[in-house]
Parts: sequence; C-alpha cells; structure tokens
Amino acid sequence: MEIQTAESNVICSIDIFESLSESIDVAKDLVEKSQESNAKEPTTDLRSIEAGFEGVVKQMGETLQSIPESIFDEEEYIGVVIQSLSNEMQNANIGDGSKSEMIENGQQKISVKHTPEIVSEQIETDLYPTDPEFSYESYMMYSESQSQMTDIADIPSQSTVVSSQRKYGNLSESQSQITELPDIPSQSTNASSQRKYGNLSESLSMLPQVTQFMEPPYQAFICPLTKEIMEDPVTTETGVTCERKAVAEWFDSFGNSDEISCPVTGGKLTTELTVNVVLKTIIKEWKIRNEAARIKVAHAALSLGGSESMVIDALRDLQMTCEGKEYNKVQVREAGIIQLLDRYLTYRSKDVRYELLQLLRTLADEDTDAGKEMIVKTITMSCVIKLLGSSHQPVRHAALALLLELSKSRHACKKIGTATGAILMLVTAKYNRELDAFASETSDQILRNLEKCPENIKQMAESGLLEPLLGHLTEGSEETQVAMAVYLVEIDIGHEKKTYVAEKACPALIRLVQCENIDARRAAFKALAHISLYHPNNQILVEVGIIKIMVEEMFTKRMFSDLMNSRNEAATILANILESGLEHETFEVNTHGHTLGSDYFVYNIIHMLKNSSPDDLNIDLIRILLSLSKSPRAMATIVSVIKETDASFAMIELINNPHDQLGVGALKLLIALTPYIGHTLSERLCKTRGQPENLIQCPVEANQITEKHAVSAKLLAKLPHQNLTLNLALVNESIVSEILHAIHLIQRSGTRTSRYATDFLEGLVGILVRFTTTLYEPQMMYLARNHNLTSVFVDLLMKTSSDEVQRLSATGLENLSSTTMTLSRPPQPRSTKFMGSLSMPRSFSLRSSKKKQIEICAIHRGVCSAKNTFCLVEANAITKLLTCLQSDKVEVVESALAAICTLLDDKVDVEKSLSMLSEMNAVQRILNAVKEHKKESLLQKAFWMIDKFIIRGGDKYASDISQDRMLSGMLVSAFHRGDGNTRQMAENILRRLDKMPSFSTYIT
Repeated sequence: MEIQTAESNVICSIDIFESLSESIDVAKDLVEKSQESNAKEPTTDLRSIEAGFEGVVKQMGETLQSIPESIFDEEEYIGVVIQSLSNEMQNANIGDGSKSEMIENGQQKISVKHTPEIVSEQIETDLYPTDPEFSYESYMMYSESQSQMTDIADIPSQSTVVSSQRKYGNLSESQSQITELPDIPSQSTNASSQRKYGNLSESLSMLPQVTQFMEPPYQAFICPLTKEIMEDPVTTETGVTCERKAVAEWFDSFGNSDEISCPVTGGKLTTELTVNVVLKTIIKEWKIRNEAARIKVAHAALSLGGSESMVIDALRDLQMTCEGKEYNKVQVREAGIIQLLDRYLTYRSKDVRYELLQLLRTLADEDTDAGKEMIVKTITMSCVIKLLGSSHQPVRHAALALLLELSKSRHACKKIGTATGAILMLVTAKYNRELDAFASETSDQILRNLEKCPENIKQMAESGLLEPLLGHLTEGSEETQVAMAVYLVEIDIGHEKKTYVAEKACPALIRLVQCENIDARRAAFKALAHISLYHPNNQILVEVGIIKIMVEEMFTKRMFSDLMNSRNEAATILANILESGLEHETFEVNTHGHTLGSDYFVYNIIHMLKNSSPDDLNIDLIRILLSLSKSPRAMATIVSVIKETDASFAMIELINNPHDQLGVGALKLLIALTPYIGHTLSERLCKTRGQPENLIQCPVEANQITEKHAVSAKLLAKLPHQNLTLNLALVNESIVSEILHAIHLIQRSGTRTSRYATDFLEGLVGILVRFTTTLYEPQMMYLARNHNLTSVFVDLLMKTSSDEVQRLSATGLENLSSTTMTLSRPPQPRSTKFMGSLSMPRSFSLRSSKKKQIEICAIHRGVCSAKNTFCLVEANAITKLLTCLQSDKVEVVESALAAICTLLDDKVDVEKSLSMLSEMNAVQRILNAVKEHKKESLLQKAFWMIDKFIIRGGDKYASDISQDRMLSGMLVSAFHRGDGNTRQMAENILRRLDKMPSFSTYIT
C-alpha cells in the first residue's frame, strides 16, 4: 500500500510540473506578443493578451491547488502558503490595468525561480497580499474583543494544567491562585516582549494564514512590575505572581521591611516568596511552541524569497529566537534553514547581509561544535571571506565576528583555511590597526584560533605572518615541530625576514637534530640546509654551535647507528657555511681544538672523497675543499694531504662521472690545485682513460654551451703550458679545428650565446696559447703554421669584449714573435750553372723578363710572414698591441708590452724597430700606461723599453722623455720604493736623463 502511494505521488508531481511548465511557456509567448504590438497598440490584441494572461494565471493556480497535502508531511505551513497563493491566482483579474502594468504582472507571474537577488517588491506584494481576514493583528483585535465579553479563565487547556500537575505534583494554595486570573490577552505588554514571544513583524504577518501557528501571550504570563513575560515567576503572600528579580528590586526600594507593600493590592508583605512552578512550566512550554512556530514562519519567508524587509525581519526573528537557546538552534539546523541562508550571502542589500551574518554568528555560538561544523559545511565560506573586504564597516565587522566564533572549532578552522585568500585577508587586517582597530584585534584572535591546523600556520607564514610558525617550532610538540620545520623549507621567505627566522628557528632546529626521532632529524637537517643557503644567516648558525655538530655527524656517527644517513645533509650545511665567505680558519670542529683548516679535518674530507662516497656527498665534499682552498694555509694543508694520500687520481676520475654537477666540481677543484701540483695533474690526466681529449667538447650552437664545457676548457688552459706530454696529447688535427670552429662560432653569435660562452672562449684561447710555448717541438710548429695562429691571435685582440682573451692573445703573440728571429732567413740565391749550360733560343728562355723582387723584413733582416715566421709586423699586430696599452686591466697592458718588447730584442734591428714604433707614437702610449698602472712587473717592462729608446734612439727620444715631469716623479718613486730590478732600471734612466750623478769616474 505504501509503495502504491509513493508511486502515485511521483506521478502526481510529474503531472504538476509538466502543467506548470506548459503554463509558463504560454505566458512567455504572450509576453513576446505584447512586445511586438508595443508600437501599434491595437485594442483587440491587447484585450486578447490580457485574457490569455488571466487564463494562464488561473490555470497555474488550479495546478497548485491540486498538490496533495501528503507531500508536505509535517511542513504544514508551506502547504498553507501554497494554498493561499493558489486562491489568489485563481481569483486574479488582469484586464483592469494598463498595458504596461499587465506586461509587468505577466512577466512577474512566469518567474518561477524566486532568487533573492532579482525578486522585486511588487512580486512580493502579489505573492503575499495583506488580508484583514487572516492577519495576525485582526486576530489579536478579535481576541481582545472576545475576552472583554467573557469571564472564561485565561489559562491553557485543562490537559496542559493536568500534565503540569502530574509533572510537578500537587500545587500549593498560593500556586493554585493562578487559575483566578482573568482570561484576557495582555494589553500592557510592551513592544519588545510581544516581538520576542508573541507578535510577528508587519512584513512577516503579511504571510497569509501562516500566523495561525502563532499562539499569543496570556495575561497571566505578564509581570505586573516589568510588563514583560516572566522568566522566573514567584508568588507573594498576597497571591500576586511577579518576576523574581523585579520583586527583589521592589523589596529593596523600601528602607524598612515592615513598610513593604504589595505592588498590585497594596497590602503588607514579607519577603517570603514561593516559586510558581506550574506557571513557569506553562510559560516555558508556551515559549517552546511559539518559538517553533516562529522558526516555521521564518523558514517560509526565506524559502519564498520575499522583499528585503521581509527577509530582514525573518533573519532578526530567527536570531532573537535562537539567542542563548541551544534547542532552538538545533531546530533551525534540522529545519534546513542554514541551507536557505547560504544564497543570501550574495544578496544585493548590505542590511540583509549584515543581519544574515549576525544570525549565523548566533547559530554558531554554542557549547558544542555541531552548529559550527554544519555552518562551515553548508555555507559557501568564500562568500563570507569576500565580505571581509566590504566597504560597509558593519558587514565587515559582522563577518569577522562570525569567523571568530567559527574558528573555535577545529573542523571549522580547517575549512576557513582552505577558503581562497582567507588567511591573507586576515593577516592584512591584523597589520592595519590604524585603519580599523576592531578588525585588527578580531583578525588577530581569529588567526590565533586558526593555529589549531598546521596547514593554516603555513599559509600565515606565506602571507607574511611568521610568528605562529616560529612559536610552534620552538614550543610545540615534537610532531608539530617537525611539521613547522618542513614548512620552513617549503615556504618562500623574503630576504628581509630570513635573518629573523634564522635567529628564532636555529636553536630549536639544533635540538631536533640531536634528538632520536628520525623524522624530526631529517626535517631539521633540511631546514638548516635551507637556512644556510642565505649567506648572512651563517654567522648565526656558527654562533649556535652548528660546526661541531655537523662535523660529528660526518666523521663520528656511522650509518649502522643511525637509520638515516645524515652525512649528506651535514656536508651540505658545512659547504653552505664555508661558501658564505666567513673567516673559517678559527672555527673549531671538536673538543680537541682542531679547526676547519687542520690536517684532521682535511684528511677526513679527502679520505671520504677517495672512498667512493655517494655522488651527492662528493659534490658537497668538493664544495668544502674549494672553499677551504681560498685560504693559503688551508690550501697548503690540502696539497700536502693530496700528495701524501695520492688522492689526485681519485679526483681526476671524478671528471668522468656522469653526474654533471660532480664533474664540474671536480674540474674546479683541479683548477684550484693546478698552481701547486699542475705537472702531477697533467701527467695523471694523460694516463686517465679518454683524457685529455674528452675535455674538449664543442657544441653545435653557441647557446648550448654548458658550465662543464667552460671549466673543462679552462682546466686545460690552466695546467702548466710547458708540459710537453699534455701538449702532445692534445695535438690532433681534429681537436685544433674544433677549437677554432668554436671560437668562430662564439664570435659570430654575438649576444645570442650561453652565459658560459665567455668562459668557454677564454679556455679555448688558453689551449691555443699553450701550444705556442713548445714550438721547439716539430708537431707544435706545424700546428701553429698550418692554422696561422698569428692571425688568429691578432683577430682576437680586437674582436672580443673579454680582457682575459686579450691578455691570452697578446701572450700568444709574444710566444710566437720570440721565435721569429730564428725562423726568418735571408733569401737564398738560386744556382745558375745548370741553367747556363743549356743552349736555348732566346725566345724560349725560362727566365722572366723581370726578376721577381723578394721583400725582406727590415726588423728581422730576412724573409718574414705572419703564417710561417710569425712576424708581428707582417701580421699588422703592432697597432693593435699599442691599442691594448689603453686597457684599464693591468694584465692586458702587461701582456701587450711583453709582446712589443720582442721587437726590441738585441737579435733584431733595434734602430728600425724604434723608428717604426716612434712613427706609431709608441713612446707616449708607453708613458701613459706607466702613469695609469703601478704593478711592479709592468713597470719593469715599461722602464726597459724606455731605456731602449734613450740608449738606442739618441738625443731626440731622451729629450722628449725627460720633458715628461710625471715620468720623472715615477722614476724617483720607483728608485726609492721599487724592488731590486725596478730600482736599478729607474736609476739607469735617471742617470741617462741627467737626473742623477754618474759614478763612472772614480774619485781618488
């Protein structure tokens, strides 16, 4: 039977919806017709449309009336509302209005989705008209008139009294006097009492017949003193029942207890009072019934989406009903009202939003978390968060008050934290105290409550509020501390706060490192490594004693005693600290006084590096050694330990490691060791499989150059140039061609290169220069001639922005030019004896009519060329070398001077060289270079050239040089402060310029 009833209800519902849908479609067609006839306004069409609208509305009313009452179950008040609406629609009369009113009413009637954002007041008036026959006010007037004509006692039904008597037992004589009170509704009750327990607001009373659920207050409920419904009724000796608090105040108003009189009868009283249990119970039950009815009325108003005033009154009624009453809050939740409230968060009126937030706060204000959890589960939290940015301060404050109440629940805290931008807006409000003190204080309290969830603490830190994270890291439970340590690594902290974080967090992290919890240790190590990446933090780490702890983790603890291998993390932290540039030589690593630069520490590091440690650990070990190598004392220790342990092989083997970062670190370490054990490294590099040729890898495009390309080339450039074994290992036609191709590729690419292109270019040029240092080897000579290295270096002098490339190019030209005198030969005359013995006609003579003139280099006194004899004059290199003297880099100037000095060697024609240099204004350029740079080795080269000009150039050059006053001052300064060679050269020049007396004549 129940199944059949359910099926019939479903079929009935489908029919009703289909009928309503058809009526709406017809109404839409009528609206379109009315719009089309707007310009013409024919009377016939207008009347037909009016008639059509009237028929549609009545049809919809009949359809609503056909809804069976069983559908509403216990929600009887909804059925009453729908029935009233149905009656109104069936009695509708549309034809009396104007056309515009008719169209407006027609459009309102087809609006089936009554959202609070779009329903107008006119719609609300049509849906819920005020009918005096059913209004609550009429009911009250009717009740008053009826009570004046009858003497029936004003008490609830007899069954109510009987039930109360059963509950509390027999009544006393004074208590039974309640039945003698007249049955008249209170005429003296004030507005607040009626609103709270009796009368509905005007807008809510417009709901037809729904007020039948309201039960008016009785006269017996009203205290004669306060004129309000009593909460704790007590009866005096005279039988008058009043509010306990009001009677106590009445008694206090008398100075003498003998003078106390009854406030109603005037008779004398004592202070003895009796609790009116029956009346108190009846009032309580009446309140429960009325409050339940008020909840139903408000539910109906909010469900149907009435006018703004109706919605506000419904919200206020609910708030008043639920204030301090947990049972009513439960009833509101179970009635589904919270689901209805959600859509009003985006209501157009700020007053509605304010009242809504106030109601939600009241519903959330309870001892248990059930209400809070239901609110956050039902309400769209992002809408509440948006109201934090409202320009209307009451709405903003109400939203904060709601969040404060909700944040007392852990579940709600999690929900609030997941709302987009919630914590950021709260943090912003917290720091804007000067703009809104209330919002600042409330936001601070909310944020404190939100700390119940670790995820919220992370968001606070990301929003700039770091104190909660640091506080829980320092004082929280071990589990919380682990979570905070993890967050320290995950969040991005601004540079201005990193030092502050380090000061607060490091002591706690050090304690976690030393605990036995593996997860805590792992999280602490990662956090410390992250903190140590910011170099200014490392002084703080040193002050909290991290050096000794990390060294102990690396050297003392063993993997079998610790489930996590902490050596990697410890090495990372140490490497970060050392790379920060702190003066590390005095940092002690244990209680025995060993320091970071001691044999103990270096030996253990190199020992770990030799013994095939994991790649990640090896990377950090190399970083540590590289940082230590910047200290001369520590570098001497490193070199000594490497020689003693023969660790160079292990370091070179790391070059071949597929891990690029490890390979790059090994190459950098070898470059740092080159000045000390360069020849040893060169020999062992040549004995390593695949080396050294594999170090030269030239990419196809300049933008593909990697750091490994650059440091590989730089290592080959830095190893001792005169090491013939290494040079011969590199002599390969394809290798040199690759180098030249890569140089040309970088020069051609311009700015479209990798960040490592310049370093790679410097390394490649350095490799070419190393070939020029062993030209005595035939293979090297052939290579230099075949690839015309002279022209290559000359081009590089001007076609590069790198000072190092210029220096290397000038050095290469110096090396090449030093062999020019040896390679240059006078032209050899051809033998003519054989040719003269041949008798041939003159016309067939093999001799040219004009002898080909062979040019001889005036400086080298032989046949020269840039390619074969490396002549700087033939390569047009002199002008470019003199231009290099204007460089602001002393190394470039010194290398250029060294190359020019090869033209003033005693083996060449010095006079011709001086003449050529003079024409190029070389003297003045040299003097300018001496004035600009004060490096000792540069001064020696410059003074040597000036001395050549004075000795071999004659009085003309001596006169020009002596007139330069600044040079004279520099010569005197060098004579007083220079080293032995510089002082001797300065003295010689001063004597030749007659600035000092000559001691060539012996005094006897």
